[in-house]
Amino acid sequence: MEILTWWLCAIALIGFMSYQRASLVSFTVSFTILMIIGTFFNAVSFFGWLIFAILALPFNLSEVRKKYISLPLLTAFQKIMPEMSTTEKEALDAGTTWFEADLFRGDPDWQKLHNYPQPRLSAEEKAFLDGPVEEVCRMVDDWHTTHDRADMSPEVWQYLKDNKFFAMIIKKQYGGLEFSAFAQSRVLQKLSGVSTVLSSTVGVPNSLGPGELLQHYGTKEQQDHYLPRLAKGEEIPCFALTSPEAGSDAGAIPDFGVVCHGTFNGEEVLGMKLTWNKRYITLAPIATVLGLAFKLTDPDGLLGDTKDLGITCALIPTDIDGVITGRRHFPLNVPFQNGPTQGNEVFVPLDFIIGGPKMAGQGWRMLVECLSVGRAITLPSNSAGGIKSVALATGAYSRIRRQFKLPIGKMEGVEEALARIGGNAYLMDAVTTLSTGAIDLGEKPSVVSAISKYHLTEKMRQSITDAMDIHGGKGICMGPNNYLARGYQGAPVAITVEGANILTRSMIIYGQGAIRCHPYVLAELEAASNNDSQQALEDFDHALFGHIGFAISNIVRSKWMAFTGSRFVNAPYNDGTKRYYQLLTRFSANLAMLSDIAMLTLGGDLKRRERISARLGDVLSYLYLASATLKRFNDEGRQSSDLPLVAWAVEDSLYRMQQAIDELLSNFPNKMIAIALRAVIFPLGTWLTKPSDKTDHQVAKLLQTPSDARARLGKGQYLTDDGKNVLGQLETALTNTLACEPIFNKICQALDEKLPFYQLDKVAEKGLAADIITEEEAQLLTVTEKQRLAVINVDDFDNDELISANFAQSST
Repeated sequence: MEILTWWLCAIALIGFMSYQRASLVSFTVSFTILMIIGTFFNAVSFFGWLIFAILALPFNLSEVRKKYISLPLLTAFQKIMPEMSTTEKEALDAGTTWFEADLFRGDPDWQKLHNYPQPRLSAEEKAFLDGPVEEVCRMVDDWHTTHDRADMSPEVWQYLKDNKFFAMIIKKQYGGLEFSAFAQSRVLQKLSGVSTVLSSTVGVPNSLGPGELLQHYGTKEQQDHYLPRLAKGEEIPCFALTSPEAGSDAGAIPDFGVVCHGTFNGEEVLGMKLTWNKRYITLAPIATVLGLAFKLTDPDGLLGDTKDLGITCALIPTDIDGVITGRRHFPLNVPFQNGPTQGNEVFVPLDFIIGGPKMAGQGWRMLVECLSVGRAITLPSNSAGGIKSVALATGAYSRIRRQFKLPIGKMEGVEEALARIGGNAYLMDAVTTLSTGAIDLGEKPSVVSAISKYHLTEKMRQSITDAMDIHGGKGICMGPNNYLARGYQGAPVAITVEGANILTRSMIIYGQGAIRCHPYVLAELEAASNNDSQQALEDFDHALFGHIGFAISNIVRSKWMAFTGSRFVNAPYNDGTKRYYQLLTRFSANLAMLSDIAMLTLGGDLKRRERISARLGDVLSYLYLASATLKRFNDEGRQSSDLPLVAWAVEDSLYRMQQAIDELLSNFPNKMIAIALRAVIFPLGTWLTKPSDKTDHQVAKLLQTPSDARARLGKGQYLTDDGKNVLGQLETALTNTLACEPIFNKICQALDEKLPFYQLDKVAEKGLAADIITEEEAQLLTVTEKQRLAVINVDDFDNDELISANFAQSST
């Protein structure tokens, strides 16, 4: 009996110490005490002590451990370590890790998440949103922009320049606005609710481009010359990276430069001949200064011994002979200025390199460092802002539009789609807030930026499709009153740029996350590549045994939380969200365990197993998305009326995590390991479901009913009813429709008739004639009828209006 009791205590101690991630020394001391107790009760013999000593001493005597365990493993690891290109190394080194690293490590500190300060606008930033941003939203006619002009009007362009919309990232010392990342996001969200052309045009110069690169890497002379001109709008910048032969694989660009002597402005200077052929370059057709990425070579050794210097970035004025710009692409009827640029042996001085000659070959590092910031702002913000506006518009339309004598928003099929739109809108805004807040804290979150870009653009695509399904014919008939079609048409644009989404999901998110976020893998890789053998062994030993303890801990944690349903996991709040924190902690431990098992069993082959990598990346991503949702709920005062939105967003994320793990295990190459992992993670099978019908109903109702929760969902969007803003008119129509329903019902009851809810002006006449309603009530019914018809009607055109002007001219 004593022996059995001792063994049960031993198992419990091992489990407890592993769960708590105790150090090797603490583990050894604790087990030694247990051995002494066991000896006292005759449960441990001399033979037991001998086995314990054989196991414990080699691990605790550092010199013995290093010589006989760590050194052989280091040698083996160096032989199998996957080859890593220079561009991959620079991409890994770029940026920083943030809370996503906590999520990767199996035991997130939720209080740490909630202690991050909530991003807030300064008085200057708020004034900009309420003033110039509001005004330019009023000025832009998106149908005129996309259908008639294929460009914004000259007045809008000038207004953007005059009010420094292209200078949000430029520091005040150069005449810029120097806004926070959060403020930039709010600006883009508001603009994107009005016009994708407008938000794209403003977003690109404030993201990856000459302004950002100059501020971080430019020489003082370059900064003093270009930044004030960019701030004033005297220069229009673009950045040319993508080539016909190098899209997502940007490191393979064929564009090149050769260091040589030549003549520039009548003087003999050391420079470079540049040859390039770029495409998909936003603002290239109208740019005055071209940021150019190319591979620089120095065949004559004019700069030193290195012949192939690598990817380099330079600023090229577009008025130099040989620079070709002006032609345009036509991206899915969303005609923001985008086009190709070419040059053939264009000679420019070396001083045109951003940062001067010393930065030759440093271009890829510059680009990935800036992209780690910009990718978290522009596309995620444009996507979130667009869907916030779409959520309110679709909710309003669903409440106003009737079929079968009831608002279509009360039909369960429509409720399901509405819930997806509303839940995603809440989550997307939460993610942009958290991510831009991290940037404003000084982070360059490369993994977070990839997560944000991929998932928010995908959720935008899903949500705009749902909105089109709900609107039906209203959505597909284009014209000045259609507020969905251009967003629907242009959705694939966001999917393809700044790293195609397929590549981002299958290679970048987990490819960077596994190494950057894991507490030991990067240290192991760095130790293995260290030429100092003694230091390499020291570092590898420390990382290796930390990694072993970490892996054991996550296996124990995963099994314990599966056994207990994670109900004993601490959560920061003991309310309706407590269960969410517990389940997220469980999935965090699962991710950490699965990552280690995948790395151990697949080794370097994991890099090529893109679908395994993608599913692990999905788990990390949804952990981050759900965390952002809970952070937003907390920052906004834990409003109970927002709980349906929180529930939908988090439960959808949890379900998708479970689905990703289930698919991973079903497709894991080693079937025996897959079976064992399933027994640890899902001993009773999968159990989480999509958000319930009840939650869907609550979210759908919220979108259709004016309230504080609905206002928070659409906060910051352009909803002013100025007589031209279709979304503002829709909001007014919703308010008036709801106000008319009691009046309408009163008339029907008094007349004992079941009248249809249309021709409200005639209903008003009946009500007045029967002395049932007042003049004011009749007036409201009449006005609302006009608004109702404006909401449900679609645009139509004379045939000649739809014929291209160029075709019409050629025909005559």
